[in-house]
Amino acid sequence: MATLTIRNVEDEVVVALKARAKGNNRSLEAEVRELLRDVACGGSAGSLRDLADRIAALTPDVRQTDSTEMIREDRAR
Repeated sequence: MATLTIRNVEDEVVVALKARAKGNNRSLEAEVRELLRDVACGGSAGSLRDLADRIAALTPDVRQTDSTEMIREDRAR
């Protein structure tokens, strides 16, 4: 594996990365590695699913509509 050194990163970027890492229960280094992997490899379906699950968890009492149902309804118009 290679080693990268990134210089002159703005303080506010580092603060935001540290907060993001803490929210994901990772070290700053692990968080940056994951971000680089996602950007370089086009993201992962798993992380998108995790994001969808986190969004749904914000409204636990609201039934989440299946997008397939919405598409069928729209086509039926």
